[in-house]
Amino acid sequence: MNEELVDTVSGSILYGFSRHFNRFREITRKAQNRFETADWDGEGRAQKSRIFLYDDRVSETVQYIRERIDVAAADKVIWQDIKRQYMWKLYDHSQPELAESFYNSVFCRLFDREYFNNRHIFVKPGTAVDFLDMENPTYVSWYPKDSGMQDCFRDILNSFELQNEWQHIDRDIEMIVDTISPLIETNSRSLPYLHFEVISSLFYRNKAAYLVGRAVVNQSWIPFVIPLLLDDSRKLYADAILTDSQDIALIFSFTRSYFMVNTEVPSALVNFLSSMLPTRSHADIYTSIGFQKQGKTLFYREFLHHLQHSSDKLIIAPGIKGMVMTVFTLPSYPFVFKIINDSFPPQKNMDRATVKQKYQMVKTHDRVGRMADTLEFSHVVFPIDRFSNDLLDELKRTVPSSLTVDRENIMIGHLYIERRLVPLNIYLESADDRDYDRAVRSYGNAIKDIIGAGIFPGDMLLKNFGVTRHGRVIFYDYDEILPITEIRIRKIPQARFDEEEYSAEVWYETEDRDFFPEQFERFVMNHPKFRKIFLDYHSDLLDPEYWKKVQNNFNNKVRPHIFPYREENRFKQQYAGKS
Repeated sequence: MNEELVDTVSGSILYGFSRHFNRFREITRKAQNRFETADWDGEGRAQKSRIFLYDDRVSETVQYIRERIDVAAADKVIWQDIKRQYMWKLYDHSQPELAESFYNSVFCRLFDREYFNNRHIFVKPGTAVDFLDMENPTYVSWYPKDSGMQDCFRDILNSFELQNEWQHIDRDIEMIVDTISPLIETNSRSLPYLHFEVISSLFYRNKAAYLVGRAVVNQSWIPFVIPLLLDDSRKLYADAILTDSQDIALIFSFTRSYFMVNTEVPSALVNFLSSMLPTRSHADIYTSIGFQKQGKTLFYREFLHHLQHSSDKLIIAPGIKGMVMTVFTLPSYPFVFKIINDSFPPQKNMDRATVKQKYQMVKTHDRVGRMADTLEFSHVVFPIDRFSNDLLDELKRTVPSSLTVDRENIMIGHLYIERRLVPLNIYLESADDRDYDRAVRSYGNAIKDIIGAGIFPGDMLLKNFGVTRHGRVIFYDYDEILPITEIRIRKIPQARFDEEEYSAEVWYETEDRDFFPEQFERFVMNHPKFRKIFLDYHSDLLDPEYWKKVQNNFNNKVRPHIFPYREENRFKQQYAGKS
Protein backbone atom coordinates (compact mmCIF):
# COMPACT_ATOMS: atom_id res chain seq x y z
CA MET A 1 0.00 0.00 0.00
CA ASN A 2 2.79 2.41 0.90
CA GLU A 3 4.63 1.71 -2.36
CA GLU A 4 1.47 2.40 -4.31
CA LEU A 5 0.86 5.62 -2.34
CA VAL A 6 4.45 6.78 -2.84
CA ASP A 7 4.24 6.20 -6.58
CA THR A 8 0.80 7.80 -6.88
CA VAL A 9 1.70 10.99 -5.01
CA SER A 10 5.14 11.45 -6.57
CA GLY A 11 3.69 10.76 -10.01
CA SER A 12 0.80 13.19 -9.54
CA ILE A 13 3.18 16.01 -8.53
CA LEU A 14 5.39 15.40 -11.55
CA TYR A 15 2.31 15.23 -13.77
CA GLY A 16 1.18 18.59 -12.38
CA PHE A 17 4.57 20.08 -13.15
CA SER A 18 4.51 18.68 -16.70
CA ARG A 19 1.09 20.23 -17.30
CA HIS A 20 2.45 23.55 -16.09
CA PHE A 21 5.63 23.46 -18.15
CA ASN A 22 3.86 22.36 -21.34
CA ARG A 23 1.36 25.20 -21.03
CA PHE A 24 4.20 27.62 -20.20
CA ARG A 25 6.02 26.64 -23.40
CA GLU A 26 2.84 26.82 -25.46
CA ILE A 27 2.28 30.45 -24.46
CA THR A 28 5.97 31.20 -24.98
CA ARG A 29 6.16 29.63 -28.46
CA LYS A 30 3.30 31.83 -29.66
CA ALA A 31 5.36 34.94 -28.90
CA GLN A 32 6.87 34.69 -32.39
CA ASN A 33 3.47 35.02 -34.05
CA ARG A 34 2.49 37.88 -31.75
CA PHE A 35 5.68 39.67 -32.75
CA GLU A 36 5.24 38.99 -36.47
CA THR A 37 1.69 40.38 -36.38
CA ALA A 38 2.54 43.29 -34.04
CA ASP A 39 -0.03 42.01 -31.53
CA TRP A 40 1.33 44.05 -28.63
CA ASP A 41 -1.85 43.87 -26.56
CA GLY A 42 -1.88 40.11 -27.03
CA GLU A 43 1.71 39.96 -25.81
CA GLY A 44 0.73 41.85 -22.66
CA ARG A 45 -2.15 39.45 -22.00
CA ALA A 46 0.14 36.46 -22.57
CA GLN A 47 2.64 37.85 -20.05
CA LYS A 48 -0.05 38.10 -17.36
CA SER A 49 -1.48 34.70 -18.17
CA ARG A 50 1.91 33.00 -17.96
CA ILE A 51 2.70 34.52 -14.57
CA PHE A 52 -0.48 33.06 -13.02
CA LEU A 53 0.01 29.60 -14.53
CA TYR A 54 2.24 28.29 -11.78
CA ASP A 55 -0.05 28.91 -8.81
CA ASP A 56 -3.02 27.52 -10.73
CA ARG A 57 -1.21 24.24 -11.43
CA VAL A 58 0.04 23.97 -7.83
CA SER A 59 -3.50 24.45 -6.52
CA GLU A 60 -4.81 21.88 -8.97
CA THR A 61 -2.18 19.33 -7.88
CA VAL A 62 -2.80 19.95 -4.17
CA GLN A 63 -6.51 19.40 -4.69
CA TYR A 64 -5.84 16.19 -6.63
CA ILE A 65 -3.71 14.78 -3.78
CA ARG A 66 -6.16 15.77 -1.04
CA GLU A 67 -8.98 14.03 -2.87
CA ARG A 68 -7.04 10.76 -2.91
CA ILE A 69 -5.25 10.56 0.43
CA ASP A 70 -5.83 11.79 3.96
CA VAL A 71 -2.90 14.16 4.20
CA ALA A 72 -3.39 14.85 7.91
CA ALA A 73 -3.38 11.14 8.77
CA ALA A 74 -0.51 10.17 6.49
CA ASP A 75 2.72 9.15 8.17
CA LYS A 76 5.11 12.06 7.69
CA VAL A 77 7.97 9.62 7.19
CA ILE A 78 6.33 8.41 4.01
CA TRP A 79 6.98 11.83 2.49
CA GLN A 80 10.68 11.17 2.68
CA ASP A 81 10.02 8.11 0.51
CA ILE A 82 7.86 10.23 -1.80
CA LYS A 83 10.72 12.72 -2.19
CA ARG A 84 13.21 9.94 -2.96
CA GLN A 85 10.83 8.41 -5.52
CA TYR A 86 10.29 11.85 -7.06
CA MET A 87 14.05 12.30 -7.41
CA TRP A 88 14.26 8.96 -9.20
CA LYS A 89 11.52 10.06 -11.60
CA LEU A 90 13.66 13.11 -12.44
CA TYR A 91 16.48 10.94 -13.76
CA ASP A 92 17.13 12.06 -17.35
CA HIS A 93 14.56 14.87 -16.97
CA SER A 94 15.18 18.11 -18.89
CA GLN A 95 13.87 20.48 -16.21
CA PRO A 96 14.71 18.78 -12.90
CA GLU A 97 15.45 21.99 -11.02
CA LEU A 98 12.05 23.45 -11.94
CA ALA A 99 10.31 20.21 -11.04
CA GLU A 100 11.97 20.23 -7.61
CA SER A 101 10.67 23.76 -6.97
CA PHE A 102 7.19 22.64 -8.02
CA TYR A 103 7.41 19.75 -5.55
CA ASN A 104 8.36 22.22 -2.81
CA SER A 105 5.38 24.42 -3.61
CA VAL A 106 2.96 21.50 -3.42
CA PHE A 107 4.42 20.15 -0.18
CA CYS A 108 4.40 23.57 1.50
CA ARG A 109 0.69 23.92 0.74
CA LEU A 110 0.03 20.57 2.43
CA PHE A 111 2.15 20.74 5.59
CA ASP A 112 3.27 23.08 8.36
CA ARG A 113 6.68 24.71 8.36
CA GLU A 114 8.08 22.23 10.91
CA TYR A 115 8.51 19.88 7.93
CA PHE A 116 10.23 22.43 5.73
CA ASN A 117 13.61 20.70 5.86
CA ASN A 118 15.77 18.85 3.39
CA ARG A 119 14.35 15.47 4.45
CA HIS A 120 10.95 16.43 3.06
CA ILE A 121 11.56 19.17 0.50
CA PHE A 122 14.41 20.33 -1.72
CA VAL A 123 16.04 22.92 0.53
CA LYS A 124 19.18 21.87 -1.32
CA PRO A 125 19.07 20.83 -4.99
CA GLY A 126 18.72 17.10 -5.48
CA THR A 127 19.73 16.84 -9.14
CA ALA A 128 22.71 18.09 -11.12
CA VAL A 129 21.81 20.22 -14.12
CA ASP A 130 25.12 20.35 -15.99
CA PHE A 131 25.13 19.37 -19.68
CA LEU A 132 21.42 18.52 -19.82
CA ASP A 133 21.20 19.91 -23.36
CA MET A 134 23.68 17.50 -24.95
CA GLU A 135 20.95 15.90 -27.08
CA ASN A 136 19.09 19.11 -27.82
CA PRO A 137 21.65 21.98 -27.79
CA THR A 138 20.54 25.36 -26.52
CA TYR A 139 22.64 27.25 -29.05
CA VAL A 140 23.79 26.86 -32.64
CA SER A 141 27.39 27.42 -33.77
CA TRP A 142 28.01 29.40 -36.95
CA TYR A 143 31.35 29.46 -38.78
CA PRO A 144 32.27 32.29 -41.18
CA LYS A 145 33.24 30.82 -44.55
CA ASP A 146 35.53 32.25 -47.20
CA SER A 147 32.88 34.84 -48.04
CA GLY A 148 33.32 36.33 -44.57
CA MET A 149 31.13 37.50 -41.74
CA GLN A 150 28.50 39.18 -43.92
CA ASP A 151 27.13 35.90 -45.26
CA CYS A 152 27.45 34.31 -41.85
CA PHE A 153 25.29 37.00 -40.21
CA ARG A 154 22.83 36.79 -43.10
CA ASP A 155 22.38 33.09 -42.34
CA ILE A 156 22.04 33.81 -38.62
CA LEU A 157 19.40 36.52 -39.10
CA ASN A 158 17.36 34.35 -41.46
CA SER A 159 17.65 31.20 -39.36
CA PHE A 160 14.74 32.15 -37.10
CA GLU A 161 12.33 32.10 -40.08
CA LEU A 162 10.39 35.20 -39.11
CA GLN A 163 7.56 35.73 -41.58
CA ASN A 164 8.21 39.46 -42.02
CA GLU A 165 10.10 40.95 -44.94
CA TRP A 166 13.34 42.73 -44.16
CA GLN A 167 13.39 46.48 -44.51
CA HIS A 168 17.03 46.46 -45.70
CA ILE A 169 18.94 43.41 -44.52
CA ASP A 170 22.15 44.28 -46.39
CA ARG A 171 22.37 47.61 -44.58
CA ASP A 172 21.73 45.95 -41.20
CA ILE A 173 24.38 43.29 -41.78
CA GLU A 174 26.89 45.95 -42.72
CA MET A 175 26.17 47.85 -39.51
CA ILE A 176 26.44 44.68 -37.41
CA VAL A 177 29.75 43.64 -38.96
CA ASP A 178 31.18 47.17 -38.78
CA THR A 179 30.43 47.23 -35.04
CA ILE A 180 31.68 43.81 -34.02
CA SER A 181 34.72 43.50 -36.31
CA PRO A 182 36.98 45.86 -34.32
CA LEU A 183 36.23 43.89 -31.14
CA ILE A 184 37.12 40.64 -32.86
CA GLU A 185 40.37 42.12 -34.17
CA THR A 186 41.25 43.40 -30.69
CA ASN A 187 40.82 39.93 -29.20
CA SER A 188 42.59 38.11 -32.03
CA ARG A 189 46.18 37.56 -32.94
CA SER A 190 47.53 37.09 -36.44
CA LEU A 191 45.26 34.15 -37.33
CA PRO A 192 42.17 34.19 -35.08
CA TYR A 193 39.98 31.18 -34.50
CA LEU A 194 36.45 32.56 -34.86
CA HIS A 195 32.92 31.28 -34.71
CA PHE A 196 29.57 32.53 -33.37
CA GLU A 197 27.34 30.77 -30.83
CA VAL A 198 23.73 31.94 -31.03
CA ILE A 199 20.84 30.87 -28.79
CA SER A 200 18.37 28.98 -30.95
CA SER A 201 15.31 30.99 -29.86
CA LEU A 202 14.76 34.71 -30.04
CA PHE A 203 13.94 36.54 -26.80
CA TYR A 204 10.59 38.32 -27.13
CA ARG A 205 9.48 41.21 -24.93
CA ASN A 206 7.10 44.08 -25.56
CA LYS A 207 7.66 45.30 -29.16
CA ALA A 208 11.05 43.69 -29.81
CA ALA A 209 12.74 40.36 -30.48
CA TYR A 210 16.33 39.97 -29.28
CA LEU A 211 18.94 37.77 -30.92
CA VAL A 212 21.41 36.67 -28.22
CA GLY A 213 24.83 35.17 -28.84
CA ARG A 214 28.57 35.43 -28.45
CA ALA A 215 31.58 35.54 -30.73
CA VAL A 216 34.25 33.00 -29.79
CA VAL A 217 37.65 34.44 -30.69
CA ASN A 218 40.53 32.14 -29.80
CA GLN A 219 39.86 31.60 -26.08
CA SER A 220 37.77 34.76 -25.54
CA TRP A 221 34.03 35.44 -25.64
CA ILE A 222 32.46 38.61 -27.00
CA PRO A 223 28.77 38.63 -26.02
CA PHE A 224 26.30 40.44 -28.24
CA VAL A 225 22.57 41.16 -28.41
CA ILE A 226 20.82 42.30 -31.60
CA PRO A 227 17.37 43.90 -31.07
CA LEU A 228 14.99 43.26 -33.98
CA LEU A 229 12.05 45.63 -34.50
CA LEU A 230 9.18 46.15 -36.93
CA ASP A 231 8.47 49.39 -38.76
CA ASP A 232 4.94 50.72 -39.36
CA SER A 233 4.47 48.37 -42.30
CA ARG A 234 5.71 45.40 -40.23
CA LYS A 235 8.99 45.14 -42.05
CA LEU A 236 11.85 43.81 -40.00
CA TYR A 237 15.07 45.64 -39.16
CA ALA A 238 17.99 45.33 -36.75
CA ASP A 239 18.02 48.35 -34.45
CA ALA A 240 21.47 47.87 -32.88
CA ILE A 241 24.11 45.39 -31.82
CA LEU A 242 24.97 45.64 -28.13
CA THR A 243 28.37 44.39 -27.01
CA ASP A 244 29.03 46.38 -23.84
CA SER A 245 28.48 44.32 -20.69
CA GLN A 246 26.58 47.12 -18.96
CA ASP A 247 24.24 47.59 -21.93
CA ILE A 248 23.54 43.86 -22.04
CA ALA A 249 22.95 43.75 -18.27
CA LEU A 250 20.31 46.48 -18.62
CA ILE A 251 18.49 44.34 -21.19
CA PHE A 252 18.10 41.69 -18.47
CA SER A 253 17.37 44.18 -15.67
CA PHE A 254 15.06 43.43 -12.71
CA THR A 255 13.12 46.53 -13.80
CA ARG A 256 12.01 44.86 -17.05
CA SER A 257 9.22 42.44 -17.90
CA TYR A 258 10.09 38.78 -18.26
CA PHE A 259 11.27 37.51 -21.62
CA MET A 260 9.41 34.99 -23.73
CA VAL A 261 12.14 32.59 -24.89
CA ASN A 262 11.41 29.02 -25.93
CA THR A 263 13.67 26.46 -24.26
CA GLU A 264 13.35 22.83 -23.32
CA VAL A 265 16.38 22.96 -21.01
CA PRO A 266 16.21 26.17 -18.94
CA SER A 267 19.36 25.38 -16.96
CA ALA A 268 21.46 25.28 -20.14
CA LEU A 269 20.04 28.62 -21.25
CA VAL A 270 20.81 30.11 -17.84
CA ASN A 271 24.39 28.80 -17.97
CA PHE A 272 24.89 30.39 -21.41
CA LEU A 273 23.47 33.73 -20.25
CA SER A 274 25.55 33.62 -17.09
CA SER A 275 28.69 33.83 -19.23
CA MET A 276 27.33 37.10 -20.68
CA LEU A 277 25.99 38.53 -17.42
CA PRO A 278 28.71 38.24 -14.75
CA THR A 279 26.87 40.62 -12.41
CA ARG A 280 23.62 38.63 -12.53
CA SER A 281 23.01 35.63 -10.29
CA HIS A 282 21.33 32.48 -11.60
CA ALA A 283 18.28 33.54 -9.59
CA ASP A 284 18.18 36.83 -11.52
CA ILE A 285 18.52 35.09 -14.87
CA TYR A 286 15.86 32.45 -14.24
CA THR A 287 13.50 35.25 -13.24
CA SER A 288 14.29 37.36 -16.31
CA ILE A 289 13.32 34.51 -18.66
CA GLY A 290 10.00 33.93 -16.93
CA PHE A 291 10.82 31.23 -14.39
CA GLN A 292 10.27 33.51 -11.42
CA LYS A 293 9.41 30.65 -9.05
CA GLN A 294 12.79 29.07 -9.74
CA GLY A 295 14.31 32.50 -9.22
CA LYS A 296 12.65 32.60 -5.79
CA THR A 297 13.97 29.13 -4.92
CA LEU A 298 17.55 30.08 -5.79
CA PHE A 299 17.24 33.45 -4.08
CA TYR A 300 16.13 31.82 -0.84
CA ARG A 301 18.97 29.29 -0.99
CA GLU A 302 21.45 32.10 -1.56
CA PHE A 303 19.96 34.04 1.34
CA LEU A 304 20.19 31.07 3.72
CA HIS A 305 23.79 30.57 2.63
CA HIS A 306 24.54 34.24 3.25
CA LEU A 307 23.01 34.11 6.73
CA GLN A 308 25.27 31.19 7.59
CA HIS A 309 28.34 33.10 6.42
CA SER A 310 27.63 36.52 7.93
CA SER A 311 27.02 37.95 11.38
CA ASP A 312 25.61 41.47 10.91
CA LYS A 313 22.17 42.37 12.23
CA LEU A 314 18.97 43.07 10.35
CA ILE A 315 18.20 46.77 10.75
CA ILE A 316 15.52 49.32 9.83
CA ALA A 317 16.20 50.40 6.26
CA PRO A 318 17.72 53.89 5.90
CA GLY A 319 15.43 56.64 4.64
CA ILE A 320 12.10 58.19 5.52
CA LYS A 321 9.71 55.66 7.04
CA GLY A 322 6.65 54.90 4.97
CA MET A 323 3.07 54.87 6.20
CA VAL A 324 2.11 51.58 4.55
CA MET A 325 5.20 49.36 4.74
CA THR A 326 7.82 48.60 7.38
CA VAL A 327 11.12 48.09 5.58
CA PHE A 328 14.28 46.44 6.91
CA THR A 329 17.53 45.19 5.47
CA LEU A 330 20.71 43.27 6.16
CA PRO A 331 23.62 45.68 5.50
CA SER A 332 25.79 42.92 4.00
CA TYR A 333 23.04 41.77 1.60
CA PRO A 334 21.80 43.91 -1.33
CA PHE A 335 18.05 43.55 -0.72
CA VAL A 336 15.31 45.03 1.45
CA PHE A 337 12.38 43.26 3.11
CA LYS A 338 8.99 44.99 3.12
CA ILE A 339 6.02 44.06 5.33
CA ILE A 340 2.56 45.61 5.04
CA ASN A 341 1.71 47.44 8.27
CA ASP A 342 -1.24 46.33 10.36
CA SER A 343 -2.85 49.76 10.18
CA PHE A 344 -2.50 52.89 8.07
CA PRO A 345 -3.01 56.57 8.89
CA PRO A 346 -6.30 58.13 7.75
CA GLN A 347 -4.80 59.72 4.61
CA LYS A 348 -4.01 56.22 3.28
CA ASN A 349 -7.50 55.14 2.31
CA MET A 350 -6.75 51.46 1.62
CA ASP A 351 -6.36 48.03 3.22
CA ARG A 352 -3.88 45.14 3.03
CA ALA A 353 -5.71 43.50 0.13
CA THR A 354 -5.48 46.71 -1.90
CA VAL A 355 -1.73 46.98 -1.29
CA LYS A 356 -1.22 43.37 -2.42
CA GLN A 357 -3.27 44.06 -5.53
CA LYS A 358 -1.06 47.04 -6.38
CA TYR A 359 2.11 44.95 -6.12
CA GLN A 360 0.51 42.23 -8.23
CA MET A 361 -0.34 44.86 -10.83
CA VAL A 362 3.33 45.81 -11.16
CA LYS A 363 4.39 42.16 -11.32
CA THR A 364 2.15 41.54 -14.33
CA HIS A 365 2.65 44.90 -16.05
CA ASP A 366 5.32 46.20 -18.39
CA ARG A 367 7.79 47.76 -15.94
CA VAL A 368 9.58 49.66 -18.75
CA GLY A 369 12.89 49.65 -16.88
CA ARG A 370 11.51 52.03 -14.26
CA MET A 371 9.81 49.84 -11.63
CA ALA A 372 11.56 47.28 -9.43
CA ASP A 373 10.39 43.68 -9.56
CA THR A 374 9.51 42.13 -6.20
CA LEU A 375 9.76 38.62 -4.80
CA GLU A 376 6.72 37.73 -2.70
CA PHE A 377 7.19 35.22 0.14
CA SER A 378 5.01 33.71 2.86
CA HIS A 379 6.02 32.16 6.19
CA VAL A 380 9.66 33.26 6.05
CA VAL A 381 11.76 32.27 9.08
CA PHE A 382 14.66 34.39 10.38
CA PRO A 383 16.91 33.64 13.38
CA ILE A 384 15.77 35.96 16.16
CA ASP A 385 19.34 36.76 17.17
CA ARG A 386 19.93 38.44 13.78
CA PHE A 387 17.43 41.23 14.52
CA SER A 388 18.66 44.50 15.99
CA ASN A 389 16.73 45.65 19.06
CA ASP A 390 15.45 48.74 17.25
CA LEU A 391 14.11 46.64 14.37
CA LEU A 392 12.49 44.12 16.69
CA ASP A 393 10.72 46.89 18.58
CA GLU A 394 9.59 48.46 15.29
CA LEU A 395 8.18 45.19 13.96
CA LYS A 396 6.28 44.50 17.18
CA ARG A 397 4.80 47.99 16.97
CA THR A 398 3.87 48.10 13.25
CA VAL A 399 3.31 44.51 12.08
CA PRO A 400 2.50 42.31 15.13
CA SER A 401 -0.12 40.30 13.26
CA SER A 402 2.53 39.18 10.74
CA LEU A 403 4.91 37.82 13.38
CA THR A 404 5.19 34.44 15.03
CA VAL A 405 7.96 34.52 17.63
CA ASP A 406 9.61 31.71 19.57
CA ARG A 407 12.91 31.43 21.42
CA GLU A 408 15.05 30.93 18.31
CA ASN A 409 13.13 32.27 15.30
CA ILE A 410 10.76 34.86 13.98
CA MET A 411 8.39 33.81 11.23
CA ILE A 412 6.97 36.59 9.07
CA GLY A 413 3.66 35.65 7.52
CA HIS A 414 4.00 37.69 4.34
CA LEU A 415 6.65 39.98 2.89
CA TYR A 416 8.09 41.42 -0.30
CA ILE A 417 11.77 41.45 -1.17
CA GLU A 418 13.28 44.07 -3.48
CA ARG A 419 16.79 44.94 -4.55
CA ARG A 420 18.17 47.65 -2.27
CA LEU A 421 18.58 51.07 -3.86
CA VAL A 422 19.77 54.42 -2.59
CA PRO A 423 16.64 56.57 -2.04
CA LEU A 424 16.75 59.49 -4.45
CA ASN A 425 16.38 62.13 -1.73
CA ILE A 426 19.41 60.66 0.10
CA TYR A 427 21.41 60.25 -3.12
CA LEU A 428 20.99 63.93 -4.01
CA GLU A 429 22.32 65.07 -0.64
CA SER A 430 25.87 63.99 -1.52
CA ALA A 431 25.82 63.90 -5.36
CA ASP A 432 28.28 66.07 -7.26
CA ASP A 433 26.94 68.46 -9.90
CA ARG A 434 27.19 65.94 -12.74
CA ASP A 435 25.45 63.12 -10.86
CA TYR A 436 22.85 65.51 -9.46
CA ASP A 437 21.96 66.71 -12.94
CA ARG A 438 21.78 63.15 -14.28
CA ALA A 439 19.61 61.96 -11.37
CA VAL A 440 17.07 64.78 -11.72
CA ARG A 441 16.84 64.18 -15.44
CA SER A 442 16.42 60.43 -14.86
CA TYR A 443 13.71 61.09 -12.26
CA GLY A 444 11.63 62.97 -14.81
CA ASN A 445 12.29 60.34 -17.48
CA ALA A 446 11.18 57.64 -15.05
CA ILE A 447 7.83 59.35 -14.57
CA LYS A 448 7.40 59.77 -18.33
CA ASP A 449 8.25 56.13 -19.01
CA ILE A 450 5.87 54.86 -16.32
CA ILE A 451 2.88 56.92 -17.41
CA GLY A 452 3.62 56.08 -21.05
CA ALA A 453 3.21 52.43 -20.09
CA GLY A 454 -0.20 53.15 -18.60
CA ILE A 455 0.55 53.47 -14.87
CA PHE A 456 0.03 56.58 -12.76
CA PRO A 457 2.67 56.45 -9.96
CA GLY A 458 0.56 58.28 -7.40
CA ASP A 459 2.98 59.49 -4.75
CA MET A 460 5.90 60.94 -6.72
CA LEU A 461 7.94 62.26 -3.79
CA LEU A 462 11.68 61.71 -4.17
CA LYS A 463 11.80 59.22 -1.27
CA ASN A 464 9.75 56.77 -3.35
CA PHE A 465 12.38 56.58 -6.07
CA GLY A 466 15.81 54.96 -5.88
CA VAL A 467 19.08 55.08 -7.80
CA THR A 468 20.58 51.86 -9.20
CA ARG A 469 24.29 51.12 -9.39
CA HIS A 470 24.11 52.22 -13.03
CA GLY A 471 22.83 55.65 -11.91
CA ARG A 472 19.33 54.99 -13.25
CA VAL A 473 16.35 56.29 -11.24
CA ILE A 474 13.50 53.83 -10.71
CA PHE A 475 10.25 53.76 -8.74
CA TYR A 476 9.64 51.29 -5.91
CA ASP A 477 6.63 52.40 -3.82
CA TYR A 478 3.44 51.03 -5.33
CA ASP A 479 0.66 51.49 -2.79
CA GLU A 480 -0.87 54.48 -4.63
CA ILE A 481 -0.44 53.44 -8.28
CA LEU A 482 -3.44 53.44 -10.60
CA PRO A 483 -4.06 52.75 -14.26
CA ILE A 484 -3.45 56.01 -16.10
CA THR A 485 -6.97 55.72 -17.51
CA GLU A 486 -8.51 55.99 -14.03
CA ILE A 487 -7.24 59.43 -13.04
CA ARG A 488 -8.78 62.80 -13.86
CA ILE A 489 -6.16 65.30 -14.97
CA ARG A 490 -7.05 68.84 -13.98
CA LYS A 491 -5.66 72.35 -14.16
CA ILE A 492 -5.68 74.31 -10.91
CA PRO A 493 -8.59 76.76 -11.12
CA GLN A 494 -7.90 80.48 -11.24
CA ALA A 495 -8.12 82.08 -7.79
CA ARG A 496 -11.09 84.40 -7.42
CA PHE A 497 -9.45 86.73 -4.88
CA ASP A 498 -6.15 87.20 -3.01
CA GLU A 499 -7.12 85.17 0.06
CA GLU A 500 -7.53 82.09 -2.14
CA GLU A 501 -4.34 82.79 -4.08
CA TYR A 502 -2.18 82.83 -0.94
CA SER A 503 -4.07 80.28 1.13
CA ALA A 504 -2.00 77.39 2.52
CA GLU A 505 -5.02 75.13 2.11
CA VAL A 506 -6.59 73.86 -1.11
CA TRP A 507 -9.57 76.16 -1.69
CA TYR A 508 -11.15 74.31 -4.63
CA GLU A 509 -13.05 71.03 -4.60
CA THR A 510 -11.19 67.82 -5.42
CA GLU A 511 -12.00 64.13 -5.68
CA ASP A 512 -9.84 61.13 -4.78
CA ARG A 513 -8.55 60.48 -8.30
CA ASP A 514 -7.98 64.08 -9.35
CA PHE A 515 -4.41 64.95 -10.32
CA PHE A 516 -3.03 68.46 -10.76
CA PRO A 517 0.35 68.39 -12.59
CA GLU A 518 1.09 71.95 -11.52
CA GLN A 519 1.42 70.69 -7.94
CA PHE A 520 4.85 69.31 -8.81
CA GLU A 521 6.10 72.78 -7.87
CA ARG A 522 4.76 72.32 -4.35
CA PHE A 523 5.72 68.73 -3.66
CA VAL A 524 9.06 68.01 -5.36
CA MET A 525 10.66 71.32 -6.32
CA ASN A 526 11.26 73.02 -3.00
CA HIS A 527 15.04 73.19 -3.56
CA PRO A 528 16.26 75.85 -6.06
CA LYS A 529 18.93 73.59 -7.59
CA PHE A 530 16.48 70.74 -8.14
CA ARG A 531 13.87 73.14 -9.49
CA LYS A 532 16.16 74.66 -12.11
CA ILE A 533 17.38 71.31 -13.47
CA PHE A 534 13.89 69.79 -13.45
CA LEU A 535 12.42 72.71 -15.38
CA ASP A 536 15.28 72.60 -17.89
CA TYR A 537 14.46 68.99 -18.78
CA HIS A 538 10.88 68.33 -17.73
CA SER A 539 8.78 71.48 -17.60
CA ASP A 540 6.18 69.57 -19.65
CA LEU A 541 5.38 67.45 -16.59
CA LEU A 542 3.79 70.57 -15.06
CA ASP A 543 1.45 70.92 -18.03
CA PRO A 544 -1.95 69.19 -17.74
CA GLU A 545 -2.14 68.99 -21.53
CA TYR A 546 1.00 66.81 -21.65
CA TRP A 547 -0.57 64.34 -19.23
CA LYS A 548 -3.85 64.34 -21.13
CA LYS A 549 -2.01 63.55 -24.35
CA VAL A 550 -0.27 60.58 -22.71
CA GLN A 551 -3.60 59.40 -21.34
CA ASN A 552 -5.32 59.75 -24.72
CA ASN A 553 -2.50 57.88 -26.45
CA PHE A 554 -2.89 55.00 -24.05
CA ASN A 555 -6.67 54.96 -24.49
CA ASN A 556 -6.12 54.83 -28.25
CA LYS A 557 -3.62 51.96 -27.87
CA VAL A 558 -0.66 54.03 -28.99
CA ARG A 559 2.23 52.25 -27.26
CA PRO A 560 5.61 54.03 -27.21
CA HIS A 561 8.69 51.90 -27.74
CA ILE A 562 10.86 52.39 -24.67
CA PHE A 563 14.32 51.18 -25.60
CA PRO A 564 16.25 49.25 -22.93
CA TYR A 565 19.52 50.55 -24.32
CA ARG A 566 21.09 53.91 -25.02
CA GLU A 567 19.87 55.99 -27.94
CA GLU A 568 23.39 56.43 -29.26
CA ASN A 569 23.68 52.65 -29.73
CA ARG A 570 20.88 52.61 -32.30
CA PHE A 571 21.79 52.14 -35.96
CA LYS A 572 19.20 54.79 -36.73
CA GLN A 573 21.79 57.39 -35.79
CA GLN A 574 23.99 56.20 -38.66
CA TYR A 575 21.42 55.18 -41.29
CA ALA A 576 21.56 58.56 -42.98
CA GLY A 577 24.85 57.57 -44.56
CA LYS A 578 23.56 54.21 -45.78
CA SER A 579 21.49 53.76 -48.92
